[in-house]
Amino acid sequence: MGGIIVIDFIDMQSSKNKQIVNEKMKECMSTDRAKHTILPLSKFGLMQITRQRVRPEMHISTTEICPACNGSGEISPSILFVDNIKNRISFILQENKHKKLIIKVHPYIAAYINKGIWPVRLRWRFQFKCKFRIIPVSSFNFLEYNILDEFGEEILH
Repeated sequence: MGGIIVIDFIDMQSSKNKQIVNEKMKECMSTDRAKHTILPLSKFGLMQITRQRVRPEMHISTTEICPACNGSGEISPSILFVDNIKNRISFILQENKHKKLIIKVHPYIAAYINKGIWPVRLRWRFQFKCKFRIIPVSSFNFLEYNILDEFGEEILH
C-alpha cells in the first residue's frame, strides 16, 4: 500500500496517550522498508502516514463497461478514444492540408469534445490550424466515428 494513510483515533484527549500511540506506530513501522513519514496526532485525533509504494501495480485495467450493451462487454476508455481520433486527425492533416474537418461521433463523445471553456475541439483547432465541426449521430456505436472533409466526403486511410 502506498500514498496517504489517515487513522482516526476518536476521542483521544490525553497528550500523553497521543505520544504513546505515535511512538508505538513509529516502532511498528521501523521494519518497513518503504520510505514513510508518520506525523503526530492532530488536535482532532488524526494520524497521517505517507508511504512510498515499493512494488509496481501488477495489473492495471483501463477498460470501461460498455454503455451500449448495458455492461455485458468492455471498451477502451473514452478519454483514450478521443486521443485516437486526434491521432487520426494528425495523420490526415499531415497528408492533406484541410481547412475544415467534420467529425461524426456518438452524442456522448460529441459532448465530451465540445464541453468546457477550452473544449477539446478548440484545442484541436489551435494545434492543427483547422476548423472542426462535431456532429453527434445517435445511431453510432459508442466508439464509432467518421471524419469527413469540408465537402462532406469521408476521408479514409
